[in-house]
Amino acid sequence: MGTPDFALPTIQALVGTEKHEVVCVITQPDKPKGRGRHLMPPPVKQYALEKGIPVLQPERIKNNREIYESIDEFRLDAVIVVAYGKILPADMLEIPRKGFINVHASLLPSLRGAAPINRAILSGCTTTGVSIMQIDAGMDSGPVYLKAQIPINENDDAMTLSTKLSFLGADKLLDALELLDRGQLSPIPQDHEQATYAPMLTKNEGEIDWNKDPVTIHNMIRALVPWPCAYSHMGPKTLKIWKSSYLIEDHDLPRGSLVKDATGLKIACSRGYIIPQTLQMEGKKIMESEAFSCGLRDKRIILSKGELS
Repeated sequence: MGTPDFALPTIQALVGTEKHEVVCVITQPDKPKGRGRHLMPPPVKQYALEKGIPVLQPERIKNNREIYESIDEFRLDAVIVVAYGKILPADMLEIPRKGFINVHASLLPSLRGAAPINRAILSGCTTTGVSIMQIDAGMDSGPVYLKAQIPINENDDAMTLSTKLSFLGADKLLDALELLDRGQLSPIPQDHEQATYAPMLTKNEGEIDWNKDPVTIHNMIRALVPWPCAYSHMGPKTLKIWKSSYLIEDHDLPRGSLVKDATGLKIACSRGYIIPQTLQMEGKKIMESEAFSCGLRDKRIILSKGELS
């Protein structure tokens, strides 16, 4: 069970080994995308169909007789879940012999929930990892089989870190399944008192407060790509910042001042500057900072708050 690109390395790893047979894929329904709003299949569905694996795309899971019967009829050893995107009913979890095994992108019990990668970067964490866990009726609260930790580099954003964790999760899942087959692995209960949470992102979280310090804003820019993206406003238009660096330096400029000088572009904030590297004006393509600055007539513009269009 999986839906986005993050789930691809896991299904590829399972299909690529002779020790496991993937008999069915359950993924989210096709969704409209792009300007034409054409229906697009999830990445996991595309891969499964290429490999001739049956695909189910239920609108809902709870009380869905077809899904329950399919899981039961396949006589599954386990269901592997990676970023599926829906909460699973408690009465379904007991059907497979070894239950439902999840690849979660944090070191549990830290960052339970839908957006652990984004929240780790937002919080300024320097490490994160994956947990291979047994799904129970709670939100990422089940016992953990294996964990693996990696550093979060200064240049990592949510997309690059997601890629790293997706491959790490696939590797660790295979390790866990191998040990389970040998009877050499038992899940360890989480310490629920140490739990922290990573709720789903909202569009409004992307608006930049230029009264904050450069590190906080830089982490926000890294954490919120590709959605909702960190943004501000240049007049009536939304300005998204896709990539940045920063400079800690005292100045007397109004916060939110977008300055064009001999060194390029910089945006004043508390105790320093954000150095935008990749930007996107509303209705325009993503541009490198140098190209973007060529279209600016004024050497100083005040970015403001407003509603994201």
